[in-house]
Amino acid sequence: MTRLEKQMAFIEEIDKIKHITRQTYLADGSRKENDAEHSWHLALMALLLSEHAEREVDVLKAVSMVLVHDIVEIDAGDTYAYDAEAQKTQHERELRAADRLFAILPDDQHAKLRALWDEFEEAKSPEACFAHALDNTQPAMLNNASKGISWEEHSARLSNILRRNEVTAKGSKALWDYSYSNFIRPNVEKGIIDDDTQKEQ
Repeated sequence: MTRLEKQMAFIEEIDKIKHITRQTYLADGSRKENDAEHSWHLALMALLLSEHAEREVDVLKAVSMVLVHDIVEIDAGDTYAYDAEAQKTQHERELRAADRLFAILPDDQHAKLRALWDEFEEAKSPEACFAHALDNTQPAMLNNASKGISWEEHSARLSNILRRNEVTAKGSKALWDYSYSNFIRPNVEKGIIDDDTQKEQ
């Protein structure tokens, strides 16, 4: 295959991401979003909110990272953030998917996109930490906007949400503070999120 044929083959293959349904509903609660919509939303957030990152970030790199971070779900499927059983095999499933999908590209682009995906997974660089902050803030925003439908469906517990968001402040304390105050805490107070942290004390 020529370079362009490989690039076009990859672009056609990743169209499948539009069929990967997430657990988060659109803001109006009419249906669940898909991975393509989620990735687009994060990319725009990266452009708009980079001033709130804890460390200076390369915005193009952060945008690139959020655009590729969920491509592996074409093969691995969406693993719900609080599904402990599915999380046991998540890393292995996603590694296999990354190996197959990025290998469709020409070697140099394969290496570049795979490196971005690996960096996101490691969650250590400024861009990866910021990308994770966005990836955690966006669902909280949509869950709040859709009146907590997904949180109610999954009997969300505050302890799980706090554990999931341990990395959020590392990428952006401002986004974590805003998310907790405006999206999470109000739903705890409404009883949509179970405040099991009080029961543990």
